[in-house]
Amino acid sequence: MPLRLHHIVIDAHDLPSLARFWADALRWRILSVRDKEVVVGADVDAPVGLCFMPAGSTRKTVKNRVHMDLTTTADDRDSEIARLIALGARRVDVGQTGRESWDVLADPEGNEFCVVRPKSTLVS
Repeated sequence: MPLRLHHIVIDAHDLPSLARFWADALRWRILSVRDKEVVVGADVDAPVGLCFMPAGSTRKTVKNRVHMDLTTTADDRDSEIARLIALGARRVDVGQTGRESWDVLADPEGNEFCVVRPKSTLVS
């Protein structure tokens, strides 16, 4: 059997809070809560979920080496960015020029992610 992606693991200082942010952001739900692990996903049978685990005492100080790209329809993009900001995300500058086809945001613990334009708007 070939390997499949199961979870994307995100280190967190406040597991329940960060898991709730991502569950709300993706319109997913909390699937599992344990002492040192919170899992969110679309449902229990979804092929991939997010797993939040303790980050330890150090704080994030540099840009993520891996990040998520989120997308939606062209009509919803600005309202979805506003919704994410209302949930606790913030805009961040990681060196973008302003001409990119994405907006860079960070979750409440500073993990960067992008909201990209739908593929249909990128094709010329």
